[in-house]
Amino acid sequence: MTLLILGGTGEARELATELVARGEHVVSSLAGRVARPKLPDGEVRVGGFGGPEGLARWLTENDVTAMIDATHPFAERIGANAAEAARMTGTPLLRLARPGWTEGPGDSWHWADDLAHAARLLPDLGERVFLTSGRQGLAAFAGLDGLWFLIRCVDPPEVPLPRRHEVLLDRGPYTVEKERALMVRHGIEVLVTKDSGGAMTAAKLTAARELGVPVVVVRRLEGYRRPGTASVTTVRDALTWLGVTTKGSPA
Repeated sequence: MTLLILGGTGEARELATELVARGEHVVSSLAGRVARPKLPDGEVRVGGFGGPEGLARWLTENDVTAMIDATHPFAERIGANAAEAARMTGTPLLRLARPGWTEGPGDSWHWADDLAHAARLLPDLGERVFLTSGRQGLAAFAGLDGLWFLIRCVDPPEVPLPRRHEVLLDRGPYTVEKERALMVRHGIEVLVTKDSGGAMTAAKLTAARELGVPVVVVRRLEGYRRPGTASVTTVRDALTWLGVTTKGSPA
C-alpha cells in the first residue's frame, strides 16, 4: 500500500511521522518553493506533477491507495489538481486543513480579500508594517513608498519590494515574547498576515493584541476546503479516515 501526502505543512509532516511509525509506505510531495524545507519522515519527492493529468499518471504508476491533500490553506492550484486527478483515477482523496484563526477580545483585525486589498488598507492603519504573508505576492506592496516594511520570509524574495524595507529571513515556530520584542524594536504599527491558522506562527497575533497593534488578515478563499472532497482538521481524524478507507476499520 502506498499513501501520497501532498505536503509542506506541519500537519503533513506529523501525519507522515505517524504513518511511517506504523509501517506504512508514505510518499510526501513538496512543491519545492522553499530552498531548505523541513523534510518529513518517509520517502520524499520535490516538484510538480505536470497538472492533473501528470498527477493521475503518477497515482496509477505508483499504485497509490489513497491521497491526502495536506497543503497550505492558500495552495489552491495543487488542491484543484488533486481533486481532478482523484476523479480521473478513482483514488480516495482527503483534505487535511487546519482551522483558520479566530478574532478574540482585544484584537483589532481588518479582513482583506487578497494581498492587493491588504495593501490598500495599510495607509490608514500605520506607517511601519510587519509583513508576514510569505514571499509570494509581495509585489502587491511595492508601490507603497510612504510606508516602511519589515518583511519576514523563509527565503529571499525575488519580486519587486517597497522602496523602504528590511528583509528578515526566519522560520517559525515563534514565541510571544520574541514576537513582541521584535515589534517593539522596529516600532511596528500594523501587522499583515494570511489566515494560515495553526499554532506555529500564531504568536505574532498575541503579541499584536498585547501591544495594541492592528492586524490585516487576508482571508482564505472558500475553495481551501476543497468542496466535494472529504475534509478533516486534525491528524488524528486523518488517521481514522485512512484506517476506514484503506482497511475497513479505524487505524
